[in-house]
This record gives sequence, structure tokens and C-alpha cells, in this order.
Amino acid sequence: MSLCLKASLSPFLRFSLSPCLLVPPSLYLRFSMLTRSAFVLYFIVLLGIDRLVKNDFRPIKDMKIGLFTNISCCDSTLNPTISLFEKSKKIRLKALFAPEHGFYAALQDQVKSPDSRYLKQFTIFSLYGWKKKSMLRTLKGLDAVVIDLPDIGTRYYTFLWSAILMIAEAAKIHKKIFVLDRPNPLNGVAVQGPLINSGYESFVGLYSLPVRHGMTMGEVCNLLNEKYHLGADISVIKIQGWSRAKYADETGVFWTIPSPNMPCLSTALVYPGMCLLEGTNISEGRGTTRPFEIFGAPWIQPQQLVRVLDKCNIRGVVFRPTYFMPTFHKFSGQLCGGVGIHVTNRRQFAPVTTGIEIIKQIHELYPDKFRWRQPPYEFEKEKMPFDILIGNNWVRKAIESNASTNSIEKRWQPELLRFRRLRRKYLLYD
Repeated sequence: MSLCLKASLSPFLRFSLSPCLLVPPSLYLRFSMLTRSAFVLYFIVLLGIDRLVKNDFRPIKDMKIGLFTNISCCDSTLNPTISLFEKSKKIRLKALFAPEHGFYAALQDQVKSPDSRYLKQFTIFSLYGWKKKSMLRTLKGLDAVVIDLPDIGTRYYTFLWSAILMIAEAAKIHKKIFVLDRPNPLNGVAVQGPLINSGYESFVGLYSLPVRHGMTMGEVCNLLNEKYHLGADISVIKIQGWSRAKYADETGVFWTIPSPNMPCLSTALVYPGMCLLEGTNISEGRGTTRPFEIFGAPWIQPQQLVRVLDKCNIRGVVFRPTYFMPTFHKFSGQLCGGVGIHVTNRRQFAPVTTGIEIIKQIHELYPDKFRWRQPPYEFEKEKMPFDILIGNNWVRKAIESNASTNSIEKRWQPELLRFRRLRRKYLLYD
């Protein structure tokens, strides 16, 4: 790179490399005059896809490849992974696989996506659900599968479980798996919430993990593969330059929307707790521009609920009374009283216990209106949706008996401690 180019970059570097900073798009746009290749040299973090391309696809050279991804997955300069694979002459791309919300990340939650075509060249096989037979047929014609999927660091986010189903089926016919790793957007340190009790496994948790696991996709795949004896041959192409304490906006990597109701990092911050509202008749804000960051129902009085929540002294968050009208989903077209949740200190904020506290207070304030959602939910036809989300039935029963949130949290601490010890050997980053 020329000295002139380095000099022109220097003011932007001082800005972009400062810690705890989300670099404004306006500054990034200033780099449009530079080549993408020059730009990537100055990223704080190199993703798995960056390192694969930089290595000229050497680990998968000349292989017949199936790519499991969606359109939101890009390299550090916003080239979609699918485009990079299409252009490469080093590999033979034979099939595409897509998670929930479809390859184009456009479908709403729990919408089954049929198999389709991508630019008339490839069949896109939807893996949302339990499509083992069609998956196995396709895998037989491949040498390896490359998984490049975003994750939200939360057990309920189904992309991980589609990946694990893929890994388990690939293991049966001895197909190699490559995981292009990405940072956990919620950092790789915090671990929160209960694990899954036996019998409460579902498509929002096929194997026992805490709600907030504090691991990358590659790390979790390695852990589950070994712990549950899946027998897969997995290679993780690691991230370069990521430290576990970093949130998504501290990496220099753009946020690209992985699914329709995950528009930004502030949504992801509250998601581990606010997704629990899916197991109730309270709107979690779907059908608005702030899903999971606002919640409510037509029968909630916003000021009253905020006063009650303020008395709970929940750390790292401020509650705001608001009204909203969902355009779809729960209470579509109805004016809802509700609350906006604003994270003020994300390192103090505990989203899982906050979500439980919110449900507990609404349950106590509006006993005649509050209801638990009934099945079916995420392919589970018998167990309560809230129970498969939280991973047991005792939390729901504790809320019904007006147990304190502190006592609920205390009960899951021993199993959480055991998980912390287990995960240590699978952590790939400091």
C-alpha cells in the first residue's frame, strides 16, 4: 500500500480503532474511494470468510461444496458469502442450504420455506425444521459442507440448531464440515439463564445450553459434537483479532440484518430475555419497527407498569411508557399500551432475569388478562411454548406462585457453573 494511501487512512484509523465504538456509516462511506482490498487490511476483526478468501479457498480447493448460509452473511467489506463462492474457480459449488427466514432472510418467524432456486443456478434447500431425509439425499453428492451463519448468542435463535442437524447428518455419511466463524455479538464472556431440562428439547434448543451461552457458532458446534457424540469431522476457520469481551459494535464489522426482527444490536441485547414473551399473550413488539425493544398489550397501562418495574431496581436498563400498534402478529391493528426497554449499561444488564421479571410483574398486575401461550410452537405440539423457551416448567410454576426473581435465578446457578467449567476447553479465543 502506498505511503499516500496510508496517510489518507490515518485519521479514519484513529477513529475506527478506538475501543467500544460503533463507527458511523458516514465515515465508512468515506472509504468508497479506496479499494475493498485496502479497506479490509484496517478492519479490527477478520471473519472466517475473510480468512478463507485470503487463503484462496485452499482448505476446500477442488471440492464439491454445499454452502449453508443466508444473504446477510458477508465478509468484512460487505461482499456476500454466496457471491464470493460463486466467483471462485477454486471450488465447485453444488448446493445451497438456508436456515429459518429463508436464504433471503425475509420470511417472518415460524414460516416454513419451500425449496427454491437461486439465480436459476442452484437449488436452495430449506433446513428450517426436521428435514433430515432431503438433507441426507443432497449431502451424498457433496465432498463437504461450509457453514457460514450469523448467530445472536442466544439459545432460541434457530440457525444454530439447523446447523447442528446438518452436522449430525453429515457425520453419518462421513462428510467434512467447515464452520466459518463469526463473533458472538453479545460478547463471549457473559453466560446467563438456565440450561434445558431433559424432556424439554425442541427446535429452540435441541441440546442443553444456557439461554445466553457466550460462545461463537464454531465453539458451540465443537462442544455439542463432542459432548453428544455426533461424530462429525469439523474444522473451524477462526476469527482473527476478536477478543471475547467485545460486543458487535466493538469489532469494526458491519451489522447486517440476519432475520426480519433482528434489525440492530440493541435488539440483540434484549433478545435473550424479551423473546420469552413469545410464550405469553403479551406482544413482544413484532409488527413494529422495534421488535423486542417494546412490549405490551391493549389492556396494559404503560405508566402503571413502568412504576412497578422501576421499583424492581433492575440494573443497566431504563423503562419508558409507550403505545404502539402492530401491523401484524399479536394484536395486529390494535393500539397497545406498553413499555420501551432501553439498555443503559450492557455489561450490568442481565436480559434473561429482566425478561422473567417483566413477565412476573405483568402476571401479578393483570391476572385476569395475562395468559400463557398454548402449543403448537416451533414444531412442538404438546409442551407449553414458554417452557421450551426457558428449558423447563419450573420457572413458569415459580412465576405462577409469585416466587421472587432472585430465587428463580439462584436455582439455576449450580447448572450454570457446571456449564462454565465444561465450555472452557472449547473456547477458541482469549
